Amino acid sequence: MNTVVDRYASTIGLSEVNAAHLDALESEAIHIMREVAAECSNPALLFSGGKDSVVLLRIAEKAFRPGKFPFPLVHVDTGHNFPEVITFRDKRVAELGERLIVGSVEDSIKKGTVRLRNPQTDSRNAAQAVTLLETIAEHGFDACIGGARRDEEKARAKERIFSFRDEFGQWDPKAQRPELWDLYNTRVHPGENMRVFPISNWTELDVWQYIARERLELPPIYFAHERQVIPRNGLLVPLTDLTPAREGETVETQVVRFRTVGDISCTCPVSSDAETVEAIIAETAVTDVTERGATRMDDQTSEASMEKRKKAGYF
Repeated sequence: MNTVVDRYASTIGLSEVNAAHLDALESEAIHIMREVAAECSNPALLFSGGKDSVVLLRIAEKAFRPGKFPFPLVHVDTGHNFPEVITFRDKRVAELGERLIVGSVEDSIKKGTVRLRNPQTDSRNAAQAVTLLETIAEHGFDACIGGARRDEEKARAKERIFSFRDEFGQWDPKAQRPELWDLYNTRVHPGENMRVFPISNWTELDVWQYIARERLELPPIYFAHERQVIPRNGLLVPLTDLTPAREGETVETQVVRFRTVGDISCTCPVSSDAETVEAIIAETAVTDVTERGATRMDDQTSEASMEKRKKAGYF
């Protein structure tokens, strides 16, 4: 094992086999990141401040430092994000000294390209697709690097690493290109683009073990803390101005953490007393519910919810 893994193996439960597994995943992700830089004329890296995009930043550092990243960072801001995550996002970007482009769903609402029944309280999660496509068009991006993983959700599992999107920004799972022997087809015509997912083959457990190994900082809401929540349909909805209690519901104070971070209106925490990365790794190793299945209200509407959003241009 390498020096870093030797130092932390005992605390994060890494065997030599697991360490070699992480090394292989990292090597593949670095190769993909460099392939994007070499083959695409104007790429961008999607950075939300969440754990998967934090891992992408470390991969980018290993791929391109000591030079600057060959692409800007892009975040599609719904305006309904957890403040701890936005604070962390800005702090991390400043530390890296890289350029951040923010696409605003609020701006899309003001332009009329996004229409919601109640712009103040309705979920803006699906509306991110419109703002992302507008941001891609405004800056002429031909590739957007994202942190999606195949273990997250059924539609994600259909995704190629280099996922082709047509001139309307749409994804057709039946028209994806073959990826044999790590050979990637990056050709696009004007108006088309690629979504590229370097950590497609990672699992949630891989991500947390890599975070431990690399000692990566995360927003504090990933760790156990007390929060007021509303038990609803098997989920714990955070009590906020955007997600108030409904008539007849009770508000409880529980110790929780977030497995994923997104729009407040559709992202729920889980009961957990895991206050450290090591404790989260132990918890993740035995869970039998995916992070989206355990935390995302928007994925409960139907089994095809994610696929429908992706076909409309979602991440």
